[in-house]
Amino acid sequence: MADWVDDHPADPRADAIEDGIARRPAAVWFADHSPGSITARVAAVTSAAARADAVPVLVAYDVPGRDCGGASRGGAPDLAAYDDWITRFARGLGDGDNIVILEPDAIAQSDCLPAADRAARFASLERAARVLKAAGPRTRVYFDAGHSGWLEPDRAAALLRQAGAARAGDGIFTNVSHFHRTADETAYARAVLDALGGPPGLGAVVDTSRNGNGAPPGGAWCDPAGRALGTPPTLRTGQARIDAYLWVKLPGESDGCTAAPGTFSPEAAYALVRG
Repeated sequence: MADWVDDHPADPRADAIEDGIARRPAAVWFADHSPGSITARVAAVTSAAARADAVPVLVAYDVPGRDCGGASRGGAPDLAAYDDWITRFARGLGDGDNIVILEPDAIAQSDCLPAADRAARFASLERAARVLKAAGPRTRVYFDAGHSGWLEPDRAAALLRQAGAARAGDGIFTNVSHFHRTADETAYARAVLDALGGPPGLGAVVDTSRNGNGAPPGGAWCDPAGRALGTPPTLRTGQARIDAYLWVKLPGESDGCTAAPGTFSPEAAYALVRG
């Protein structure tokens, strides 16, 4: 997005997109299975953040069979390859503060898997969290809890418990790439944490990047019109058990309906800024 702003200084939308989105901190996604380069790419992000005295948000998105074969399908060829990829990912973390969003939808959307495959995925996610935290002693790892319009808190907590979230992670994330209002997500996250149990320090992060107008009617989720930017990213929410409001999904990037997933659209970005 910053590249688009730099390349289009005369575009009448450029200033609004720069001020509203490009200057805000957002997550960096690692969504391609490229084990040969992943360590260096993660290290480039974490070292740049350290120089800027910032906390990077990194999204690990390479689990096999991701998105149940939908628009964002792909990932590692198998769980052994995924375990290796995570190990290489972890080597780039360093010893600074980091936030890792571990595999959006990998838990909430896991009902598409046979029971044995789901159990194997969950075991791999728990291993991943342990590897990430061992390699990055100040790294916080958050597990997928879907969002307030998807799973009931007890159901989300049961899946998270099976995936080792309370044993191996620092908490949960909600609303990634979705649009539900911050107040709804805050209440949902607390309900999930209450049902999950585990150490008292477990918290939640909420993706607020596109939830300013709330979710569209009818459950639309793929590039819906009429959305708006949400609460700016912050690690100081003032809310108990809510560790951060983050822009995990970069505003202006497609969900996979108007363009390939992750493709930046200045039209979509400008619409979000205008609300």
